[in-house]
Amino acid sequence: MADPVIELSGVWKIFGAAEQSALADAKAGASKVEILAKHNCVVGIADASISVLPGEIFVIMGLSGSGKSTLVRHVNRLIEPTSGDIRVLGQDVRALSPAALRALRAERIGMVFQHMALMPHRSVQDNVAYPLELRGAPKATRWKVSAEKLGLVGLQGYGDRLPKQLSGGMQQRVGLARALAADPSILLMDEPFSALDPLIRRQLQDQFMELSHKLGKTTLFITHDLDEAIRVGSRIAIMKDGRIVQIGTPEEIVTRPADDYVRAFVQNISKLGLITAHTVMEPLASLAPFDATQAPQAPTTANLDALIGLSAGSALPVVIHDGGQAVGAVTKDRLLLAIKEGR
Repeated sequence: MADPVIELSGVWKIFGAAEQSALADAKAGASKVEILAKHNCVVGIADASISVLPGEIFVIMGLSGSGKSTLVRHVNRLIEPTSGDIRVLGQDVRALSPAALRALRAERIGMVFQHMALMPHRSVQDNVAYPLELRGAPKATRWKVSAEKLGLVGLQGYGDRLPKQLSGGMQQRVGLARALAADPSILLMDEPFSALDPLIRRQLQDQFMELSHKLGKTTLFITHDLDEAIRVGSRIAIMKDGRIVQIGTPEEIVTRPADDYVRAFVQNISKLGLITAHTVMEPLASLAPFDATQAPQAPTTANLDALIGLSAGSALPVVIHDGGQAVGAVTKDRLLLAIKEGR
């Protein structure tokens, strides 16, 4: 397995003057309420550990105040941890000098926020090129890169406009283009689409996922919306009161919630698009003989929606393949049972 791009181990963040005393009590088991009452300190992050792999869209989700935005700001040390280890691209972030930290932020990490704070007096082209301007890149280079990134996000021809002349969704695309201009290895995205209308939001999610796959960026994506987390995430970490309560794929989170808190989150989510053939298939040897060459075929990653369409057109089970080899099958009875559970 490839080395993690982002790795946080045992990270704590205590806000308050007595953070070290509060940390000792928190590690001993004191609650957030007890810490606040005794030390007048707030536990922002409690013993959080995540590992983000190359090219992964790792989603951190939770309700307001759960600590998700606080956690993501530890990656580029916008917030200093009280305790714990943080490694980014193999570097110990806590050990970086101010100059090395500035270089990491400017060259290796791009950030996209809910409110992009575009510079209103500068053109769209200037806004996108700004990270390169800070590096001292020549104007010709800045304009070339800006035009390229605006093309990637579907804003060709808008470079001369001012931000106020664009819609909210278009402004978010400018923000994404600006984050991509420095060609960072990592994108940190904090509620980037939450202020947008549902249709525009879904369109930008699609565009972001396409770009992420195309460019191979590693992304830490923050949201409070489970539907968005499931849609964009390779894996999801769910936070509550500063703690990570479960990490898993969308299918794992929805089908095997770790506790009642996660269960309440996912109870209204349809599993038809999440449960895969790998989860519901049966061994071929356990089934009555049938002509597998005449049966519908599907990969192990096919979801229930896809299996329903295949099964409807044939009386035979759906044969499931992995790497070109038949590894199991999904019968109609098995599919109906999975649909019932999925709903």
